Amino acid sequence: METERQKIVERIKSESRDERPRELRLAQWTRSNKWSALQEMLIASARPDLISFSVGLPAAELFPTREFAKAVDRVLATDPHALQYRPPYQPLKQHVVRLMALRGVRCSEEQVFLTSGAQQGINLLVRLLLDPGESVVLEERAYTGFQQVLKPYQPRMATVGTDVETGMDVEHLERVLSRGPKPALIYAVADGHNPTAVSMSADKRKRLVELARMHGTPIIEDDPYGMFEYGKDQSPPPLRALDDEWVFYVGTFSKVMAPALRTGWIVVPESLVKHLAVIKEAADIDMAPLNQRAISAYLDSTDIEARLDRLRTEYRRRRDAMLKALAINFPSQSRWEIPSAGFFIWVRLPDGIDSGELLKTAMESEKVAFIPGHSFDVDQALCEGDGGKNCIRLSFSNSTVEQIEEGIGRLGLCIKNTIGRTSGAV
Repeated sequence: METERQKIVERIKSESRDERPRELRLAQWTRSNKWSALQEMLIASARPDLISFSVGLPAAELFPTREFAKAVDRVLATDPHALQYRPPYQPLKQHVVRLMALRGVRCSEEQVFLTSGAQQGINLLVRLLLDPGESVVLEERAYTGFQQVLKPYQPRMATVGTDVETGMDVEHLERVLSRGPKPALIYAVADGHNPTAVSMSADKRKRLVELARMHGTPIIEDDPYGMFEYGKDQSPPPLRALDDEWVFYVGTFSKVMAPALRTGWIVVPESLVKHLAVIKEAADIDMAPLNQRAISAYLDSTDIEARLDRLRTEYRRRRDAMLKALAINFPSQSRWEIPSAGFFIWVRLPDGIDSGELLKTAMESEKVAFIPGHSFDVDQALCEGDGGKNCIRLSFSNSTVEQIEEGIGRLGLCIKNTIGRTSGAV
């Protein structure tokens, strides 16, 4: 039987060789598609000899490995549906409601939509809101993952500036919204912005939400870092706390627990949940019931506020170590702000330094990696000056204090040597 089948296959192959080969046609938007700088650096940073400040990874040694393993064991021992196709797990939504309350946001379980990570949450919302060719408002420098989500829709990018101390330029945004046509959505990271690390001021948050409401333009609030606030004073609440109709909040367990769990959530008006469910069904048929149940079981037996306090304390320690190392090792013309939230520090280097060329030199000679600032530019032609050409984004979250001190020292030396060569100094 197998021999006959093989003969048929060989005959079909032989006949098909006589036909003229055809070129595979891909969708037009894929022709310029490529990995982001973050993905490239994630691969490059796997080198054991490299100190990497490139990707905003949470610290693996802070993952709740033992506690989560026990939660998985309990779920597998008691829940026969844990490995089956199942709808979203309601008890996990209850935990999300409590987490949102810690962020200063009141919401109901009916407004919570579970996702396979924050990246999927962003993707689902864009699919819900954006038609091909419509315009989208975002800052001149934005998270590359969001830019990748937009690509298939080939939207018009309406970019606004970012103040390094107060966040999005809402006056510029007002002009964009007033001149039309109406954008499909506004993308905002109010706390620990990626890449600029700035947290939006209270006044700007209020004005941003007012503008969205006035013009009927929804805001996608991406909040992966809001749980990690380091300031002495309490930060302003998320945008979602100011409006429950026009702000669509995206959260994640990746930083609170671990990225590999690929579980997050969206908070939206209840009327939109059924639309999101249909879109998600097409993407993954409501997968990850085991992860959802295990996370819920873990949270059942965990003091999450105490865990968040421990995480903040450790990440604040690493942030402070990097700030101290920058002050000691970087040229005096360099500029940066103290981030009140998140995993990053945005550094503007002296004029004339090309951060892309600096990265090549730093990786080769000093075995240190970072992300060049221009990697986040939405459109170089729309950015003021040189955009992020002489800027770098440094992540402190996945390095020990010792690695931070050593790596920033090496990088500072590399920058000074670059300045010396550029100026002709010996």
